Amino acid sequence: MNTMPLNKTDRMRGALWGMFVGDALAMPVHWYYSIATLWQDFGQIKDYQAPKAHHPNSIMSLANTSKAGRGTQEGDIVGGVILKGKKHHWGPANRHYHQGMQAGENTLNLLCARVLLRSLNATGDYDPADFLREYISFMTEPDRHNDTYAESYHRDFFANYAKGIHPEKCAGAEGHDTASIGGLVSLPILIIASLSEGNLTTTNTKALNHQRLTHRSPSLEIYSSELSALVFNIFHDTNPNIEELACAAASRLGFPAAKVVASVRSKQSSDCDVIGGILSSACYVDQSFPSVLYLASRYSNNFEAALIANTNVGGDNCHRGAVLGAILGSSLGFEAIPKRWIDGLIAHDELNNEIETFIKRFE
Repeated sequence: MNTMPLNKTDRMRGALWGMFVGDALAMPVHWYYSIATLWQDFGQIKDYQAPKAHHPNSIMSLANTSKAGRGTQEGDIVGGVILKGKKHHWGPANRHYHQGMQAGENTLNLLCARVLLRSLNATGDYDPADFLREYISFMTEPDRHNDTYAESYHRDFFANYAKGIHPEKCAGAEGHDTASIGGLVSLPILIIASLSEGNLTTTNTKALNHQRLTHRSPSLEIYSSELSALVFNIFHDTNPNIEELACAAASRLGFPAAKVVASVRSKQSSDCDVIGGILSSACYVDQSFPSVLYLASRYSNNFEAALIANTNVGGDNCHRGAVLGAILGSSLGFEAIPKRWIDGLIAHDELNNEIETFIKRFE
């Protein structure tokens, strides 16, 4: 726990920067499932690095380019509607998901979180129609970002959009990977923007309504609601005990985080024994969100150690890292984040302006 209480501004700044730091740190080894290969390619990652062209565990060549999931690459939602000029990256085997990105860049879902951030800054309140306009513009205009991969929910949304369906109805039907942690990464921004209303029910309702614009998934909403409650409680406690809060949330979701953390500490076990052992390191939220809560509990006083641990267990570490960064950033504050990680973000100057504008509007 912090020895000195943090103010709301400290927590807001920590949560927002923490999201983008957690994602960028993990980007070069996003969806690595072989830890031995991760170490062979990069060693232990402690700072931003660029991805390799070859990705040992990439299945982008199996992904459907016309809708969610796996399948044929004959369709042109990828290449024709979104990710224009980038479809050629999807065919070759073992192509990195974030081909050609620079050290310190953020992946697509975090860039979409920035779309929400800018929308809130521009409107002064949450406006779903404004967000959807900006999201569609960002995703369909060429050269708005450098990422080369889009998760299933983006592909389904724009498959429906290309059919002329109204944007508010474009979220795809729930599939096997709809309930993934990538669906949580934007929510801390909206949760924080709603804190001044002082009501968890209102905060959670706004978060869920936003999520439903792109994800129709009742199972995902269980985890979204826990995230809303956790962030809300951190901000409304002058000195939150994040280990207790994270373990309580995990327990409600059926994962005994307190017992697991105690066992790991007593046996000096590896985090890979938990994430990649007890829990899958993949995107599925019933595994990935408890993984975040485990890391938040084990490293409750050490932002840097938590984010390094998350990165180096592989799997969907970018999206786990964003959520973990928001949780620990809100608990420990901005000063807990290593300065080299703040300064090293490619979009540092733009992000700083967006975050400071947001804080002035919503503190």
